Amino acid sequence: MRKALVEASDPQLSVRRQCALLGVNRNRLRPPGQKATPTDLQIMRWLDELHLRFPTFGTRGLRRLLKRERGIRVGRTRIRRLMKLARIAAVCPRPRTSAPGKGHRIYPYLLRGMVITRPNQVWCADITYIPMPTGFCYLVAIMDWYSRKVLGWAVSTTLDTEFCLRAWGMALSVAGCPPEIMNTDQGSQFTGTDWIEEMKQHKGMKISMDGKGRWVDNVFIERLWWSLKYEDVYLRSYETPREVERGVGRWLGTYNANRPHSALEDGTPDEVYFTATTEPAGVAA
Repeated sequence: MRKALVEASDPQLSVRRQCALLGVNRNRLRPPGQKATPTDLQIMRWLDELHLRFPTFGTRGLRRLLKRERGIRVGRTRIRRLMKLARIAAVCPRPRTSAPGKGHRIYPYLLRGMVITRPNQVWCADITYIPMPTGFCYLVAIMDWYSRKVLGWAVSTTLDTEFCLRAWGMALSVAGCPPEIMNTDQGSQFTGTDWIEEMKQHKGMKISMDGKGRWVDNVFIERLWWSLKYEDVYLRSYETPREVERGVGRWLGTYNANRPHSALEDGTPDEVYFTATTEPAGVAA
């Protein structure tokens, strides 16, 4: 079996390089949720639900809610660790207290006050945590701001850049062109060399990043996460990454094709995106 040939301690070849040479998906090598106990997984699930309801709450507020609603006492240090695993952060302005790591560059937020008038003018990307009974995984999605259409997405059990680039490739395939502006948060997946170098391949496209800790700068995709989790993920309790991939894909297909938005004059994302992109005036440069 090719997976057995991958040696994590090899001094010359990284796991990523070994997987590429063997044609093995790196995300399938390790079971999800290695750093969390079954109790941790349950608390992460509750924290995820509470965060969607009370996005401004930090460790203190979430600790009080866990005690009040679930009857459990959890220390703030543990809550902070699990929030990091679940990519949960309180919504509030915060100072930048540390510089990005080597090779990581932060770009300014370019969308403040901008009027979005056409598809492919602005895309946004974000990553969210997907709970499972025996582990967890992550979902990345790339959305067109004008139409709310999800152009690309991918599921992974690790927070590396590779699955973000897979979603980017899917988005390019669907759209046929890059956006004028690509907006993300300041996560390491989007500030690292692999992602930035890919963005720079598309001449004329501008890179934009949310203010640190400000998911409101990327509010449309945050609303997508709320709908996805309460309408599908929490109801179905997927047990494996493969089930997550199939279920999320099914839900996103329905969202794009059948979900009307009042902001789109009750049109669906597919209707608005494809109608506008077939008109000469709506084609992005």
